[in-house]
Amino acid sequence: MLMGIVLSSLLSGYGESEAVAQENGDDVPARIFESAVILFFDGKPDASVDAFNQLIVVQPDCQPGLWQRGLALYYADRFVDGKKQFELHRTVNPNDVENPAWHYLCVARATSPENARRNMLAVGQDSRVPMKEILELYRGDGSEEKVLERAAQGDNQQQRNQLCYAHLYLGLYAEANGDTEKAKDHILTAAGPYSMDHYMGRVANVH
Repeated sequence: MLMGIVLSSLLSGYGESEAVAQENGDDVPARIFESAVILFFDGKPDASVDAFNQLIVVQPDCQPGLWQRGLALYYADRFVDGKKQFELHRTVNPNDVENPAWHYLCVARATSPENARRNMLAVGQDSRVPMKEILELYRGDGSEEKVLERAAQGDNQQQRNQLCYAHLYLGLYAEANGDTEKAKDHILTAAGPYSMDHYMGRVANVH
């Protein structure tokens, strides 16, 4: 879900209708999507949400695939709407740990971490490192140390990417649980020494 920002791969909910539109030269949905992403990374989550909503009007069947809209809703402090987007996204992407993680974050910010933990979305197998350990932490039966230990395995490039994800999700988790200093440390680490130029790496930079 949250790897890279190649437009064709991100518009996962379009299906055949999107392919036909592209063949006919109709790139309006793609332009709206690109605008929504640009607005998000320009630090304008409310405007980004508006653009994603416009995209849904133009191409309604894309909504389940728009996890990017869920992130924009989260950063616009629209946590209940973000929760609903991630619940919808699960119908098209049931094996991505990042989806229940963001759902947890939305519920925790809207209500409480305890309620978020009780209402964690079910998820299948996600082989990416350290997603298993991140999921365990968010569920309440893991630890920060286990996340970082797992993320530090592999070659240098693998470690950098894995530690970017690890520190981002540790920071978001700490923030949702009210530990702003720890959250800041983790986010700055994700955006600094372990920065990556993919979607979630850029999220760390704009956080």
